Amino acid sequence: MRAGVSDQWQRPRRGQGELGVLVLSALGEAKDPVSAGWVQERLGGDLAYTTVITILTRLLTKRAVTRERAGRSFAWTPASDQAGLAAHKMRKVLEGESDRQAVLASFVTSLDPDDERLLRELLGRMEAEGEH
Repeated sequence: MRAGVSDQWQRPRRGQGELGVLVLSALGEAKDPVSAGWVQERLGGDLAYTTVITILTRLLTKRAVTRERAGRSFAWTPASDQAGLAAHKMRKVLEGESDRQAVLASFVTSLDPDDERLLRELLGRMEAEGEH
């Protein structure tokens, strides 16, 4: 085998959406809009620049990030705050599961009493306001 090729085959494949979550986390740490190169460096530089651009573009399509022109390139920003990013991550995990009911049931039964009370309160508030 050629040099470097064997390493590629030995690395475990990342789960669906895992790179998107990593990119969103990196963007969430930035104080200002950042370049794809900055994201690549923040993630340790083991991802190709084109891979980072592909992930950012997919996140843009999903409206998880925004971009603004910065010279000949773009500067990227998460579309929401840290709480929104955490919620996005939770949705991504849920979307990847075949038995959503079991996952949600397990999640809810593992909450501590204060978090369970807060969740019930939020759901009740949303129901009263007519939201889904």
